[in-house]
Amino acid sequence: MSKCEQCIVREFSSLKALTKDELLQLSDCKTSHTIKKGEVIFEEGENVNGIYCVKDGICKLTKLSPNGKDHIVKLVTKGELLGQRSMISDEPVNLSAVALEDMEVCFIPKSEVMGYFDKNNQFSMNVMRTICGDLKEADDHMVNLAQKTVKERLAETLLYLHDTFGKNEDNSLKIQLSRDELASMIGTATESCIRLLSDFNKLGIIELSGKKIVLKEINKLKKLAE
Repeated sequence: MSKCEQCIVREFSSLKALTKDELLQLSDCKTSHTIKKGEVIFEEGENVNGIYCVKDGICKLTKLSPNGKDHIVKLVTKGELLGQRSMISDEPVNLSAVALEDMEVCFIPKSEVMGYFDKNNQFSMNVMRTICGDLKEADDHMVNLAQKTVKERLAETLLYLHDTFGKNEDNSLKIQLSRDELASMIGTATESCIRLLSDFNKLGIIELSGKKIVLKEINKLKKLAE
């Protein structure tokens, strides 16, 4: 993999505030990993002792509920960092990270990253902004679960997947989630999610082909999501 100072991915994360010398230093201590689809990057309760920089691919961050089901909290794609909050709070990670497709990630030890907090104020601010952004997303998600219907949440999530990750040449959503994973994202039972997708399909709002989902009527989905 490329050196940190040559990696375009750093421009999308807190690492963009680091100087060239700091990036060179980072390159010497990072380790690069290829993660296969379905593999676990880290598990809830684990002491990670560093951060992961996602160079390519997408993973899901999940939280185990009391009934033993995984709930998807967030999807993470290239340019983002994993493990920032637990590194700063000096606690085990409170979420699990699992690859949704083949990924390339770089691991940077905590001992290296924490040194930049004293030396580089802009880096510190960038990390704090990212964590604050995650908290805001969590607040918004909690309000949505409380106030929006399952149909509204499904419409909103399909639009989010379309706007964030794009579509394939056949116009299907680029990121393919199982019905279980989609249900987990909107906070409902898998059966309810399947039934709603079927309803959307019958109305011509979406088109289903196996796991593939094509959004046919974006404006109608937007109205449903309001």
